[in-house]
Amino acid sequence: MQASGQNDIKQQKSTVVAESGITSIFTDGFFQFLIVLLLFVALLYRQTGLITLALLVLIMVNGAKLWCRLSLAGLSCRYSVDKEKVFPGEKVLFKAEAENNSFLPVRMKIRIPIGKTILAAPSESGVLLGENVLLWKQKISLQWELTALRRGCFQVNLAELAAGDLLGFFLQKKAVSYSGQVIVFPRLVPLKPFSFSQEEFFGTRAANGPVQDPVYLVATRDYRHGRPARHIHWKASARHNRLQEKVFEPTAQGKSLLVIDVKQFAENDAAEAFERTLEVAASLAVKMEREGGAVGIVSNGALAPGGLAVLPPARGPGQLSAILEILGRMQMDHVGLLQDIFRSGVRLSRGTVCTCFFLQADDSLLKTKEILNKYKIAAAFITEQPGVDSQVPGSKIYALQALCLEEGVPGV
Repeated sequence: MQASGQNDIKQQKSTVVAESGITSIFTDGFFQFLIVLLLFVALLYRQTGLITLALLVLIMVNGAKLWCRLSLAGLSCRYSVDKEKVFPGEKVLFKAEAENNSFLPVRMKIRIPIGKTILAAPSESGVLLGENVLLWKQKISLQWELTALRRGCFQVNLAELAAGDLLGFFLQKKAVSYSGQVIVFPRLVPLKPFSFSQEEFFGTRAANGPVQDPVYLVATRDYRHGRPARHIHWKASARHNRLQEKVFEPTAQGKSLLVIDVKQFAENDAAEAFERTLEVAASLAVKMEREGGAVGIVSNGALAPGGLAVLPPARGPGQLSAILEILGRMQMDHVGLLQDIFRSGVRLSRGTVCTCFFLQADDSLLKTKEILNKYKIAAAFITEQPGVDSQVPGSKIYALQALCLEEGVPGV
């Protein structure tokens, strides 16, 4: 999944702060007042040498201050990442391109707070630092290699861009917002072989099924009156000197829906169990997609920076990525009851198999089961604390840990 995201700095939300760069006695206000006094006395007594010295100091200091202001106004910067979606342990290349649009040389500094929670910065401070000198109309590129540590949605809320004169007397900083983000998917864990019953859309026998699968052609037979003409195999008919029709192989396609109740985890402050659940859900989604089934997800978990965790079952090149993105952005904070989300906008169809993840078997699990029974949806429940079959008639309850293989054993 290679995706690049480039976002310009939002200048309208920036704030400029002026401060001294290199500590120097020449930039002190009281010292400059003394220089003005010295200039006045030198002019009074016509001391050419002192006049020249005082003027040089005043011109140098105030010229550097003006230089600093002009340099920040003509400096622009753009950030980008080489990958916006990664798994834990993968590398992300964070790049900053700075350009000096003025005719003045600029001393430029970049400071980007990264932290140590989701992405790891090269420095122990968790801050990306860069400094360089840009000549007139010059562009430079700075880059840092970051490591994805854990699942989550990484965002740089504020980045700091500073510019100043070449002498280093003055420095102006601009705090700017950056809208780019990096989503770290849940870690994939090996799963034990387990599956649920799937609806066979085309029947178990191709000849007797009411709907023919137009994909898998296995043989031909004599054409029967009333059959669709588009199924006639013209080359075989010419070879046998009589009309032949195509015979298709049946196929079974499953529709699976992953259901995650975040409310239980949030109320019990079960952060570790929540992460393990998301890892198993992500691994199960990958497994189902590899088997050719349509996969979707429904959850009452809050997403960062916003949105609803509802994605109907579907097949396609972007479906699995969208599910993993939802799991990566999901926070341990709920937006309501799971059953309310089912009643409000989730369309369930027969033939869908629901895999429901809960922390434990309680009233919320039973209410979810009642809704699924109403639509005649088969469901299996996976909990951190396994229940018994009698609690949920017609469904099975699995222990989350029992579905996972030991570390190092090949799996999903």
